[in-house]
Amino acid sequence: MRPHRFVAGIAAVMMLAACGSGNEAGSSDPNRKLNLAFVYATSTQNPFQEMAFGAKAASDDAGNVNLTLSAPSGINGAQQVTMFQSAVRNATDGVALETLTPDLFVRPLNQATDSKIPVVAVDTAPPAGTKVDLFIGNSNTDLGKALGEEFIKKVPEDATGEVVLGNDIPGLGVLEDRLKGVQEVIKAKRPKLTIKGPFDSGSEPTTNFEKWNDIVKANPNALAYLGVGAQDAVSLALIQKNTGRKFLAGSCDPDSSALQAVKDGYVFALASPEHWLKGYVALRLLADHARGKELPKGWWNTGQLVITSENVDQIIARQQNEDTRKSAFKTEVDKQLADPSKYIRPIGEAN
Repeated sequence: MRPHRFVAGIAAVMMLAACGSGNEAGSSDPNRKLNLAFVYATSTQNPFQEMAFGAKAASDDAGNVNLTLSAPSGINGAQQVTMFQSAVRNATDGVALETLTPDLFVRPLNQATDSKIPVVAVDTAPPAGTKVDLFIGNSNTDLGKALGEEFIKKVPEDATGEVVLGNDIPGLGVLEDRLKGVQEVIKAKRPKLTIKGPFDSGSEPTTNFEKWNDIVKANPNALAYLGVGAQDAVSLALIQKNTGRKFLAGSCDPDSSALQAVKDGYVFALASPEHWLKGYVALRLLADHARGKELPKGWWNTGQLVITSENVDQIIARQQNEDTRKSAFKTEVDKQLADPSKYIRPIGEAN
């Protein structure tokens, strides 16, 4: 996951879910000014920046919204808690929260919902012991399976050898679920391959590159290196460029450098959680709720996309700027908002 040159005003995003009487519809006045917030884990990595872009687009479409975007410049759970508490005080019409340290948010989330502030969780399911009952996120198990399916297309059925896995943030549920999906496919469909890891590959750009460099050196004969974070593909492509060695590499998220690595042939596939959609849906639901609509309950699965050489040019064009993202996602956004029942499952099924 790497830093991007994003508009300076966007700092980060936060996810939370509606609960208690916060689930009751808000004012029916379609014109009143809304105060909403999106608090996210870090401003330095692509997935969270994408969610912030989606949230901003939703607030623009809702109209007359004062949207506050906030995030630490690097993963810092304690700092993000402070940002969330500030958002709850000021964004009285609703807050969306995305965090990589959910266990730190049990008390802050309960304080928010007890104060009747609508909260929506984004990307990471709300922690146990909270009353947040709306979660906007993809299935990470399915995302991992999708990456695994692309991988086995590159490997003969009787292939032997090593596949090395990396995990940007060991212990984080969303990444653990992706790894489970990848391993399930490989074990079932290429059983002669030996899976090594997952090894800690680090999440910040410099750390990720250094750790992957060490992992590749320690496992020089592997036929593939697979990560599940946004920076992994970037690092694995750079290692190939630096060493002149070619190997199979795959990961997740449409980071601009990762997309270029797919185009250049260094990465066979990226499994995208389509983070922009999460940010958009979460903020649009909060805005609509504040103006009279009921806030749904459950897990809203916004879906995923596999990016390969066949569609990478289309996705590169989509990712050029905020306008191209918004235009490309419009059809999907309209479809999901038109019939929420098709996308919502019990929150306990989130994976």
